[in-house]
Amino acid sequence: MTVKDVKDTLKARVLTGEDLLDQEVRSACGSDMMSDVLAFSKDHSVLLTGLCNPQVIRTAEMLDIVCLVFVRGKKPDDSIIEMAAERGLVVLATGHRMFSACGMLYAAGLRGGAI
Repeated sequence: MTVKDVKDTLKARVLTGEDLLDQEVRSACGSDMMSDVLAFSKDHSVLLTGLCNPQVIRTAEMLDIVCLVFVRGKKPDDSIIEMAAERGLVVLATGHRMFSACGMLYAAGLRGGAI
């Protein structure tokens, strides 16, 4: 699956990284707790979260996450979008709740992987 597939599946808006939508996504993680993301996320994954702070960008950078999806209609402020752009992260936003967004991606074939 590519980031564009994630965008299309969630009917998400691109906030930054329009030119990076062809990147491969191998798994997904949905959490508002960055400690859980650090423990369970894998490389080339998409992170779904409603947490709009710089820690999300730092966590994504440490784990080689290629795409952030802000759920529940959350929109990060410009400084967070700028941080993501500087680090080559795609940032998407969707109105779907996290549970629904994760389910939609799972139904489209994206998996989270075993613990």
